[in-house]
Amino acid sequence: MIITLTIIILLVLMKACWVSCATSGQGSFDGERKEIVRRANHLTSKVATTPQKLLDEMPSGIGTQFQGEWALYSCSMTTAALANIAILYPQNKETAIKFIGQIIDIALSENIREYDKLRWGEDPMDGIYGDLSHISYYSHLAWMISRYKQIGGDSKYDGQYHTLCRSMNRRIRQSPIMNLPTYPGEYIYVPDMLVAIVALSNYSQQYQGEYATTVKMWIDKAKKEWIDQETGLLASFLVEDKGHAEIVLPVKGSYSSLNCYYLSLIDSELAKEQYVCLKKHFRQNFPFNGIREYHDKSCWFGMDIDAGPIIFNLSPSGTAFAIGCATSFGDMEFRNQLLKTAEIAGSTIRWFDKSHYLLANLALVGEAITLAMRTSSEQTSFKMNYK
Repeated sequence: MIITLTIIILLVLMKACWVSCATSGQGSFDGERKEIVRRANHLTSKVATTPQKLLDEMPSGIGTQFQGEWALYSCSMTTAALANIAILYPQNKETAIKFIGQIIDIALSENIREYDKLRWGEDPMDGIYGDLSHISYYSHLAWMISRYKQIGGDSKYDGQYHTLCRSMNRRIRQSPIMNLPTYPGEYIYVPDMLVAIVALSNYSQQYQGEYATTVKMWIDKAKKEWIDQETGLLASFLVEDKGHAEIVLPVKGSYSSLNCYYLSLIDSELAKEQYVCLKKHFRQNFPFNGIREYHDKSCWFGMDIDAGPIIFNLSPSGTAFAIGCATSFGDMEFRNQLLKTAEIAGSTIRWFDKSHYLLANLALVGEAITLAMRTSSEQTSFKMNYK
């Protein structure tokens, strides 16, 4: 027993030292610059590759649909991270533009589009002028192009950008509830819709306010109709019922954190209100700081395809997306606590000019999300006034 206890104590002390060293310098973008760039180097080596190699990085056990989703999300979040870095550290702009262009090309490939084609029965780019939703694929691709242009990218993807945003706007305005399903026969996933609203908002900023009316209408309806009365948070799921959008419970920590992050890119006032509610109902301080997946019950261990493995109530993706919320609103104390939790769970590996979480060997998308969230701030986004 003494030997076993000694080993446990030594392991805990080693982990504590590891976490302390890995999180030193956190608290400012200047202090974190070297580590942020090293993580970007690793991400681009894994994401800016070939479409098939990127898909091969996704866990085979999650199936074709989720492999495609995770690959697209890896592209989207890596693009967000690189664009943020280009703004925070302008000397990296040209490199960021180059890699984002490569990543957009990957997202445009038939390999990546396949997951959406399997569910809708048509290639999303073949159906761009049709009536089927495809909102998840369209929105992420449009958002990526908007960030490419934001940091000085050329007109190479303008044709796709115009067509994607025109198509999303038309579909949203034709919907009686201004929301579209990610897949046929399933709930409306509000975070997926918010990507489309962010993309249209960015387009409005870049093209004389076009589609700003749609963005304002959606936000107004969200405030009035889609807020959960118990938590004050935007719904995670909606369903259309006789021309009305009905909230489907539960409100989840992972979805609420992501909703809050996307809202921070388009409506700071609403996002701050959501952030207060998120911390009130989903924040957990013991044994680790983070965001719970469920506010009204405990889940010491579980598995969710979107949240990840739930351990000690904590939602891995909810905690990661909350880093973006905390960073955007300058809540550096909570941000540092969340990054510490990420380090405890992920364990940073450094090799030459690259850094990454050991856990990213299993879920590359988590590495991309965390870096995008870590680099999000008021100066890396652009907003219009939708009041």
